[in-house]
Amino acid sequence: MMQQTAAALRDFTTRYCQHWLAQTGHAPASCDLAGVASPCALEEREEQVIWQPQPFSLPPTLDGVERAVDLQLQPSVTAFYTTQFAGDMSARHGENQLTLLQVWSEEDFLRLQENLIGHLVMQRRLRQSPTLFIATTASDEEIVSLSNLTGEVMLEQPGRKQRQIIAGNLEMFLKSLQPVII
Repeated sequence: MMQQTAAALRDFTTRYCQHWLAQTGHAPASCDLAGVASPCALEEREEQVIWQPQPFSLPPTLDGVERAVDLQLQPSVTAFYTTQFAGDMSARHGENQLTLLQVWSEEDFLRLQENLIGHLVMQRRLRQSPTLFIATTASDEEIVSLSNLTGEVMLEQPGRKQRQIIAGNLEMFLKSLQPVII
């Protein structure tokens, strides 16, 4: 499952980078990440950073999250966050506009793990089944998450029980995404 998820993520990232190049004449760019150190940064221009994905250079595990919350995580979410360093990527899934969350640097990977722990602790306190966020949406009230129990991808409203399954697994979800430039 990890290899299929990693391959689907790399495939989407390639399509995303090709889309940027076709539309703008250069690699993906981000205003939000300008000035933030990363192995992905190629150059800064006009208050944005031009970036290119890079191989993940840390051990490919989320063991720190698993130990902190005493929970074995879906292997696909580990592959999702440890395949590459990259900027967040905008996409469309059906009618939903979303931003696929990625790890920008080693420091960002530590921050991501802390946020995943906080998310899982909140769910435990609310007695909800565990999910792991993978994308934001245009709505401040919804995120895209992976069910840690089933591996399904869903739209969820953090802190609420309302969840809608949108893909059977992370690989299928990634393959169905269409890159967009916001």
